[in-house]
Amino acid sequence: MAKPASIKIRLNSTADTGFFYVTKKNARTMTEKMVDKKYDPVVKKHVEFKEGKIK
Repeated sequence: MAKPASIKIRLNSTADTGFFYVTKKNARTMTEKMVDKKYDPVVKKHVEFKEGKIK
């Protein structure tokens, strides 16, 4: 069987609050690490979230 195209990733907050989002990305088309601006409710602001591994 073939490997699935989408993988689960964890988006960790760069504000060092420990808050994270879990999302999917297509590993074949998006080979670089994902960076996205999202809302962090701990600091009550929009901050950058960077991709990390799900343990």
